[in-house]
Amino acid sequence: MSAFPVPILPSSTPASNPGPRDLPDYLPARMVSEFVYCPRLFFYMWVEGVFRESADTLEGSAQHKRVDARATALPVPAPAKSKSKTAAKSAPEADTAEQAPPEPEPERLHARSVTLSSERLRVIATLDLVEAQGLTATPVDYKHGAPIDDKDGLQMWPQDRVQLALQAIVLRENGYQCDEVVVFYQKTRQRVRVPVDDQLIFEAETAVARAWALAAYGWIPAPLEDSPRCVGCSLNIVCLPDETNSLIALGVDSALQLDLFGADHPPRKPPSREGLPAGSSPAQPPEIRRLMTPRDDLRPLYLNTQGLRIGKSGDVLQIKDRDKLVQEARINEINQVNLMGNVQITTQAVQSLCEAAVPISYFSMGGYFYGMTTGMNQKNVALRRSQFRLADSPAFPLFLARTLVAGKIRNQRTMLQRNHIEPTPESLSAMKSQAERAERAPDLETLLGIEGYAARVYFREFAGMIKITDENDEPDASGLPPNLNFDFEGRNRRPPRDPVNALLSLAYSMLAKDLTIACYAVGFDPYLGYYHQLRHGRPALALDLMEPFRPLIADSAVLSAINTKMVTAKDFLKAGGAVALNPNGRKGFFRAYELRMDSLVTHPSFEYRVSYRRLLEIQARLLARVIEGEIPTYPVFVTR
Repeated sequence: MSAFPVPILPSSTPASNPGPRDLPDYLPARMVSEFVYCPRLFFYMWVEGVFRESADTLEGSAQHKRVDARATALPVPAPAKSKSKTAAKSAPEADTAEQAPPEPEPERLHARSVTLSSERLRVIATLDLVEAQGLTATPVDYKHGAPIDDKDGLQMWPQDRVQLALQAIVLRENGYQCDEVVVFYQKTRQRVRVPVDDQLIFEAETAVARAWALAAYGWIPAPLEDSPRCVGCSLNIVCLPDETNSLIALGVDSALQLDLFGADHPPRKPPSREGLPAGSSPAQPPEIRRLMTPRDDLRPLYLNTQGLRIGKSGDVLQIKDRDKLVQEARINEINQVNLMGNVQITTQAVQSLCEAAVPISYFSMGGYFYGMTTGMNQKNVALRRSQFRLADSPAFPLFLARTLVAGKIRNQRTMLQRNHIEPTPESLSAMKSQAERAERAPDLETLLGIEGYAARVYFREFAGMIKITDENDEPDASGLPPNLNFDFEGRNRRPPRDPVNALLSLAYSMLAKDLTIACYAVGFDPYLGYYHQLRHGRPALALDLMEPFRPLIADSAVLSAINTKMVTAKDFLKAGGAVALNPNGRKGFFRAYELRMDSLVTHPSFEYRVSYRRLLEIQARLLARVIEGEIPTYPVFVTR
């Protein structure tokens, strides 16, 4: 058996590192298999604790659950028996003595779901099945897919070879003899055997050493380049391999990188261009594959009626009005729960939603976003450490804020061009110049002034995008026209004093909620931002990310609700100088908002179409890439 090799850092790891991490005592053999498959996947799963289910992982879990349900013990290996007295006799005596009966064959045993560890390698492994006979034990692992079928016959995948080799090592170190390992591939119902030799052991020990080194000292590895392994990976929406590589390829000025991130955060090298057709340009990365679905199958749940109570029965939420069941919702079919005003929820329902990573958001009756409850689902402390470190940087907050504000102004200008009856050339020209000024702002105070001026120009033209007249509003129950209308003279809030501003305030509150959820999903602290400074109770980072999306999602949903009469003047209440939506009006607006969130849009950097809801998470993950020094700049979303 080869000696334990010296730890070797993966080649993609920068020379500098974040310092040693405090790691668990044992490294699971399955995680070493993930490391061989993709070091970046290993880093996400074991170092950062990120995991998402896919159809393949769910099916594989179901298959292993059937195996684990029949768990049996593996007997302790017994020492070899000494020779019998009859066998020890001299040859002449043996010839004359009665022939001794042969030793019986050891019983063949099958043990399932056996957990063993190697103290030498600090590796722990759970063996699906061990076929044992005497001191000889053969591990059999169940895999969801199919084996390699090439000219040399059926072969194990490299990651399976390493995982089974580690199972052989832990068997040997616990007193068993292990001469071969077996994988049973469920898809083709075939067994593949590999002898345990020095080369196999060396492969496994080297993989263990490299995995420990990456987990303890390394940065997150670069994504695989145009790899078929990314297609079936359950974390491809988290990893964004093609998107990240395309943005790394843009490069960044080294002096700017040093100014923003410091000497301990070296810039990533652009991906290699090996294998590209002759004449292709390094500045033109390969086409970006859309590895995630355009839309999320899960849907938000809004509870708007005062006095409702939410409980649970099994995996189903039960919504009751007093004792009457009015609605049911399966927990595995929703991605968030939104409670508006006086709506109660039981502790059992909260616990189940936290366990399922479904956030619960709380709003006032008027739509003010109070906060949220979420489970302990994000363990990415390293990202939050980088987030806090860069918040104290003199250069990074301004660097990011310029991009966000310029993107917001350009999106506002596009909204006017697309939806206004006849925007004035002066307003369009002013907004174009303000976007250009925002990109050169010398400080955050100047940037705030630029944003404020552009907002005044935009909202001065906002009424031209409202294409409904008061004469078309239906009369109320008294036969008189409603006393409220959709005249808009400018932005006001706290409280809003007209129906349009009431809708805008609710829309911005809903969008802040969705971006707060996106921040938590990625691993950020949503309360520490860069453009929006610290204020108690304000999700500053969510508001930072929200700026370019205000016109595209919130303003667009408001205009759609008004212009298509999903919300009418009868859906508002006026108390003193404040105007608010009634329950029916909120229901109509939620419908308009979710239709907008579900609509598809083409990402300008990647040229594929995704829903706005999925786009919010993609943009939050791209910001994480910037903060971790993996890509040079934040690709703000600007619609065409």
